Amino acid sequence: MTEFSQGSLPDKRQVAASFSRAAASYDSVAELQRAVGSRLLEQVPASVVAADWLDIGCGTGYFTRALGERFAAASGMALDIAEGMLQHARPLGGATHFIAGDAERLPLRDASRDLLFSSLAVQWCGDFAAVLSEAQRVLRPGGVLAFSSLCVGTLQELRDSWQAVDGHVHVNRFRQFTDYQQLCAASGLQVLNLQVQPHALYYPDVRSLTHELKALGAHNLNPGRPGGLTGRARILALIDAYERFRQPQGLPATYQVLYAVLQKEG
Repeated sequence: MTEFSQGSLPDKRQVAASFSRAAASYDSVAELQRAVGSRLLEQVPASVVAADWLDIGCGTGYFTRALGERFAAASGMALDIAEGMLQHARPLGGATHFIAGDAERLPLRDASRDLLFSSLAVQWCGDFAAVLSEAQRVLRPGGVLAFSSLCVGTLQELRDSWQAVDGHVHVNRFRQFTDYQQLCAASGLQVLNLQVQPHALYYPDVRSLTHELKALGAHNLNPGRPGGLTGRARILALIDAYERFRQPQGLPATYQVLYAVLQKEG
């Protein structure tokens, strides 16, 4: 297993800027994010009594507010690398504090949180071992880290279609499930749950899919992505290639979603 090289993930400033720009449009197209976050929240053990919790990569604050409802008497904090998302989330409430920050360097004291919740955010972190190390540091004994992420195989239909057109990198890269397994096993946290479940969305056409990815701020952010305009001929070739995947429900976009629940020893 190798951790991502510096050149294989997007620059965090680009990620922050992209998601900041997407803040206003994000919730209107975030079907996957809501479904995954809801499933993750259901997996947080009922025994967890979180006096203090943190939503890492809170985005527009949809699950910040859900956490605020579940742990109504608690002190909640929401953190995101994108200031635009925080500006959108802050007025809607759900947490006591909304702060800009990075999952690899949490601006929190040691042993200060009972629950760390993070849905579809840590796939943007180049050093996931640092994310786990920070969780180990910030959690109180018995505290829980619940996170979801994306694995290799996500948007494989789009990746394969682009590969047939020009061979360039047009789709964001993600870690192997085995990487997550090894990193979690070495984290010092007890693994309560770690599994991958495919989640497919369907679209009437390729344009609908690419428009949604842009509205989410999750369009292609890879280093080495093609620059300049994508020519009409290449777009037509992409459409033609993607049509091979069409199903009765529409064109599929499959996400390989990782769900994980880890606990710090009490």
